[in-house]
Amino acid sequence: MYKENNFISAVVYLHNNAGKAKPFFATLSEKLNEHFENYELIAVNDSCTDSTIEELTTWAESHAYPLTIIHMSIHQSREASMNAGLDATIGDFVYEFDSVNIDFPWEYIYRAYETAIKGNDIVSVCPNRLPGVNKLFYSLFNHYSHSPCKIRTNAFRIISRRALHRVHAISNYMPYRKAAYAASGLKCDDLEYSGKCTVHQENRIQLAIESMLLYTRFGYRITSVLSITMILITLCSFIYTASIYCLGNPVTGWTTITLLLSTSFTGLFIGNAIAVKYLALILEQQSKRERYLIHHTEKIQK
Repeated sequence: MYKENNFISAVVYLHNNAGKAKPFFATLSEKLNEHFENYELIAVNDSCTDSTIEELTTWAESHAYPLTIIHMSIHQSREASMNAGLDATIGDFVYEFDSVNIDFPWEYIYRAYETAIKGNDIVSVCPNRLPGVNKLFYSLFNHYSHSPCKIRTNAFRIISRRALHRVHAISNYMPYRKAAYAASGLKCDDLEYSGKCTVHQENRIQLAIESMLLYTRFGYRITSVLSITMILITLCSFIYTASIYCLGNPVTGWTTITLLLSTSFTGLFIGNAIAVKYLALILEQQSKRERYLIHHTEKIQK
């Protein structure tokens, strides 16, 4: 049977997946071996406290292809751990699996690769059903993002080495890989299967807020709208106060104080809009720092 010559890397995130990691890696290895001459498996151990790593090590010791396990120093979340795993890859194409708890049709492993070699640097395999909260987030994100590529929930993705180089040229660290790939300007495509998957992210609200601020204009747009609204209100108050002062019978001292407050608040909201823009730039610069800690890396082979 013909096998592809491109070297393939597969990075899998693990955190307390006893009983599931071993069969996942066994099936993944079988599918990769079926279609590719050379591949590597990389497991990222995000401080598992159960028997996940022991079970996986036992399996790897009897497996022909080597397994690299990256042990994080402390529990550092999915995104930071996957960044560490991606930095260790050497493949021409890289599969990303954020969880071993997701069911998807395994034939999509090769279908995603076939789609990638047709000129798509990022290919995501996605379910056709999404939870309502996810739909709302992705709808807002895609509306305010800079990229023509739309992001959505996915079971896994495959990315080219060029895509990794592109996003790392922009930033050493990807706080939200999915959005970073979409913003890379490279060609993306989705493969859809019938089903539903949910990856339970830790700190989901924090991640959603950071992603909206970093990869979209949502925060700046909202702040700008609020600032403009308040500027209009204070200007109306200024005009009203001035008209009372000129045409009516103003209360002594009231118009002066109101004029002062209106002018002050107008300047305050303009200043806030400028400050938010600067904070957005600072946040963007902070995202360019690497933010993960590795305890050690081991390679296991038969």
